Amino acid sequence: MGRLGPTEIILILVVVILLFGAKKLPDMARSLGKSARILKSEAKAMKSDDQQAAPAPADPPQPGTQEPAPRTIQAAPGDVTSARPVTEPSDTTKR
Repeated sequence: MGRLGPTEIILILVVVILLFGAKKLPDMARSLGKSARILKSEAKAMKSDDQQAAPAPADPPQPGTQEPAPRTIQAAPGDVTSARPVTEPSDTTKR
């Protein structure tokens, strides 16, 4: 199996268009791009959370301090969905 040439790429594109139809391809590309943006923003948020958590002191929380607010996923510009809360995994599971 060698590299893909221009004829193989054109053949693959024709098969994809025949399978999914020309009308659905823009919607699929749009949803793929939206998913990639969400994945990128979540990865960036996880990195910033790790950087903020690393220098934190090991002191126990003081009485009377507030718990941090739950994180939310912000909608991308032009996205019709609103922000929704993220449920953090917990160690306790209900059975």
